[in-house]
Amino acid sequence: MNHLLRLIFLTLGGLIANIVIAASLSSEAQERGISATCSSYLGQLEESYDLKGLNITFAHPDDPSLYPSLHLSTKKYNNGSSVFSVTLSPDGEFCYVSTVHVTQVNTQNCNDITMLKVAEDPTVNVTIYADGDYSIITPENNVYQLILVNNGENSCTLTESRMMWPGR
Repeated sequence: MNHLLRLIFLTLGGLIANIVIAASLSSEAQERGISATCSSYLGQLEESYDLKGLNITFAHPDDPSLYPSLHLSTKKYNNGSSVFSVTLSPDGEFCYVSTVHVTQVNTQNCNDITMLKVAEDPTVNVTIYADGDYSIITPENNVYQLILVNNGENSCTLTESRMMWPGR
């Protein structure tokens, strides 16, 4: 029995070790050999989105500076949680950036959040679908789209998507 428990713990430990959990996404990217340009953008995104949570990086095992990489950061709040995902695609001196930021809020409904977003920027376009179950908020310059999904009287899921081509 004791031998079986050791085997189970060693197996679980080995599986967990294959997932890279870093202190910060950008430091892990640099350690893994992600291109310097992409790592720089990742650092800027970390600061902008205040990414301090459980971080995971997936990169090409042989040549991470040439292939796209995926970086995830999850964070728990007292009223919900969030998952931030960024895909970095190196192209010579450039790096293309795709982000998805999903936030679950358990203390506000989507209508309240939509009103706050419109108050912040009255030029955003709001489109409502399925009797208010879904809303899409898009700014005039189309730099992102924010999809809100109504999960009940005081619960909303927000998904912000962006695609960036810095330097191009």
